[in-house]
Amino acid sequence: MRLSEHTYRTISSIRGPLLFLDRVLQVSFGEVVRVVGPAGEELEGEVIKIDRDTVLIQVFGDTRGLDTGSAVSFFDAIKRAPLSPAVIGRVFNGSFSPVDGLPSYVPDRWGPISGAPINPVARARPRDFIETGCTAIDALNTLVRGQKLPIFSSAGLPAKEMAADILRNSRLAGGGEFVVVFVALGLTHHEYSFYMDVLDEMQGGFAAFVNRADEPVIERLLAPRFGLAVAEYLAFERGMDVLVLITDMTNYCDALREVSTAREELPGRRGYPGYLYSDLASLYERAGRIQGLSGSVTMLPVLTMPEEDITHPIPDLTGYITEGQIVLSRQLHQRGVFPPVDVLPSLSRLMQQGIGEGRTREDHRRISNLLYRHYANGRDLRQLETIVGKDGMNEQDRTMLDFADSFEQELIHQGDQRRTVAESLDLGLALLKRFGLDS
Repeated sequence: MRLSEHTYRTISSIRGPLLFLDRVLQVSFGEVVRVVGPAGEELEGEVIKIDRDTVLIQVFGDTRGLDTGSAVSFFDAIKRAPLSPAVIGRVFNGSFSPVDGLPSYVPDRWGPISGAPINPVARARPRDFIETGCTAIDALNTLVRGQKLPIFSSAGLPAKEMAADILRNSRLAGGGEFVVVFVALGLTHHEYSFYMDVLDEMQGGFAAFVNRADEPVIERLLAPRFGLAVAEYLAFERGMDVLVLITDMTNYCDALREVSTAREELPGRRGYPGYLYSDLASLYERAGRIQGLSGSVTMLPVLTMPEEDITHPIPDLTGYITEGQIVLSRQLHQRGVFPPVDVLPSLSRLMQQGIGEGRTREDHRRISNLLYRHYANGRDLRQLETIVGKDGMNEQDRTMLDFADSFEQELIHQGDQRRTVAESLDLGLALLKRFGLDS
């Protein structure tokens, strides 16, 4: 609700998406503003810095055409999202405008995009699992309701196709109201067309926020917050279990660096702002469960590691905040394995909370431990094979090499086939029995 309005024409400079205003009174940090250009065009913005009577405004859109005589109106309100169950099945851009050809809906209420922090005392422990249809995740690195589990990819790996499969195939084990909030950032035309085709195939069960590479960089920062505001509403007010799938967080961080540079802030590692950790945490920590409420927010962010460097600030800081990681392998991709998940460096720290009797199967942990142990042995023996050759190894070592190959080609590789967690465990157990390793 608009409580008051103050209009100024005191723009001192314009730097990309940033406006500097002088002699401004009665303003709040994060306040929403409207900018009216000389031709009558209207843009929305937000107050991001206050220095005495000078205010820095971040404009959500293209500032070309604006001049120092443009009018800036301040409202006593912060950025809000229109919240309603009608968001399900819809596709929006990074400013929450429909791009699916359908009209806007009437919201039940408007909520701040920053959300409300979950009281640590009120947080419930993540439990029960979400089935993604991917064996490498469901059987070996199980995703648990309320968890945040990133996927670490590299340039040229099929993270896009893997994200699309998770979008299509994810479901809540045991039924229940389940929805995927899909956020795609900085998409090229090819990627945009690919994801739109995937969304067109789906019969509801999702809400999508799609930001293209040629759209304002500020929308790349807004889209995840809109998506999470919707996820929190559906989870904690409507009792749904929500999986938030964000791709690609590297594009988000690059947008954050671009805006930080325009604001002339002191850079940190690799030019990223010093507050990159806290900014990422403000997104990731919105996942979770709340005691007494049936819904949950689970997060699967996809990020591309620049130069395949897992120590780069983006994957490095992400690893500090999240509960494990799924790592994609270039070597497996080159061997035709899809999805090319390297299970040895991959880890789900909350897996124990989602598996076992009453959740998946009572033998889930035993099967996954056996698969991990024997595959790790086979991988280690590949180094010996390069030195002495397979013929120079004893029979037991050759068996472990064959097991490692079969593990990758038969268990990890599944193409476009969806597997239930029971099918994945049965396949793993059959593989162990075939090589006499099931005990």
